[in-house]
Amino acid sequence: MTKKRGIFSDIGLKILSVALAMSLWFFVTYRGQSEMAIDVPLEFKNVPVGLEILRQSIKKVGLSISGHERLLKTLRPMDVRVIIDMSGAKKGEAVYYFDKDNVIIPRTIKVQRIEPVSVKVVLDESISKTVSVKPYITGSPEKGYVIKSIDVKPSHVEIEGAKTEIARISLLRTEPIDVTGVDADMMQTVKINTNGKNIRTKVSDVTVKISIRRIGK
Repeated sequence: MTKKRGIFSDIGLKILSVALAMSLWFFVTYRGQSEMAIDVPLEFKNVPVGLEILRQSIKKVGLSISGHERLLKTLRPMDVRVIIDMSGAKKGEAVYYFDKDNVIIPRTIKVQRIEPVSVKVVLDESISKTVSVKPYITGSPEKGYVIKSIDVKPSHVEIEGAKTEIARISLLRTEPIDVTGVDADMMQTVKINTNGKNIRTKVSDVTVKISIRRIGK
């Protein structure tokens, strides 16, 4: 009888050892694991030639991701991307769905949830045209002085974008040029202001020369 108790006692110890080992494995494996929510810009690839994205219902996608806390803390914006393949898309409005397969993320990090899971996109014909550039002048010259002339180079630029967007644009203005207190000619290179429109310009800067003269001369 004593021998049998020893056998059962050994079995009990083995079961306890296995249970402790599994608990330790679970502790080591999941220790430091964390979950966090991030917003990722939605990207599009393979937009058919001759088409432009005119509008999209969302700009960012919310992701819930999990992984080791240290890895999550060192995660950079460029490490996570959500990309929709637009191959075969046609002009007009359509809804595109996406899931975890559309998410590019380091292998050691898991995507738990995605919200939302679709985006409405309007594609339009891509066109280009030439428009004039007008300087945006703020302030006034020194008392007794006035602006004699303003010269912009280049005075016209080519813009590209969705047909509906381009059709609304007749000119572009520069970033503000402050002439407050100026009493002599000035020259300044400034950016072209697209006012957040989804368009592209062949050049991004223009040179503005402002001639100042004294009143009475």
